[in-house]
Amino acid sequence: MKRTLNLVIIFAAAAALATFGHTFNASPGPLQAYIDATANAAPATPAAAEPQRQGNEFRLREALAAGRTLEIRGINGNVSAEPAAGGEFEVVAVKSARRSDPEEVRIEVVRHAEGVLICAVYPNPDGEPNTCEVGGSRSHVHDNDTTVNFTVRVPAGVNFNGRTVNGKVDADGLASDVDAKTVNGSINVSTTGLARAQTVNGSITAAFGRADWPAGLEFKTVNGGIDLTLPASLSARVEAKTLNGDISSDFPLTVSGTFSRRRLSGTIGSGGGDRQLILETVNGSVQIRRAS
Repeated sequence: MKRTLNLVIIFAAAAALATFGHTFNASPGPLQAYIDATANAAPATPAAAEPQRQGNEFRLREALAAGRTLEIRGINGNVSAEPAAGGEFEVVAVKSARRSDPEEVRIEVVRHAEGVLICAVYPNPDGEPNTCEVGGSRSHVHDNDTTVNFTVRVPAGVNFNGRTVNGKVDADGLASDVDAKTVNGSINVSTTGLARAQTVNGSITAAFGRADWPAGLEFKTVNGGIDLTLPASLSARVEAKTLNGDISSDFPLTVSGTFSRRRLSGTIGSGGGDRQLILETVNGSVQIRRAS
């Protein structure tokens, strides 16, 4: 009985010493093994932030490391991005409609190895369900007039992809690479990184700070002008064309092939090797500006 009581006292004392950071070597060692395992355990991974949903408003704020990508995919509505104050991104999506039920449109979040994807997912009662998937989503509006306007704050170094169909894409004052696409709407981008833009019915205005893209960089529209402001140190091959409009450049150009008001093929600076800048519109002018 006395031996049992002594063992209980020893183990209790060991636990108390471990609590205050002391080391206790007991034999046999199950208690010490437990103490060591607890002390050396990796901290728990923080849980992903839960979106806040109130009425027709969606909010999400969480940290995202530099080099990752934040992608927004809408269908009907604008996408507007601006710089975040710190290392957390913030997304606010506001839904509205005249005759459809906005609650039928879901805002889905997909976290993956390369970043975060956020989609407006519309109901599709007569076909396969719409999806929000990395690499490609299934999206059909099916006569739903709900508009979802996204407002996004992007941390420095986090790449931003903004996608919609019927709406404009604005990304102002970012410090990362930007890829913007829409069908019916204009695109406006300013960033210290790279930019890409494509629309059908709308103009493209872009100013970016990097001049070191590895291959082709495209800006394309059909009904609208293209106005680019590029770093003064740029070296690249340029292919620009329009059908109804003019082409102008602040950079000295070495022309290769034909040159006209509506078609240009040449080089800026040393040409940049494989670095190519492709600018195409049908109804609109193309302006290439050099940043001061």
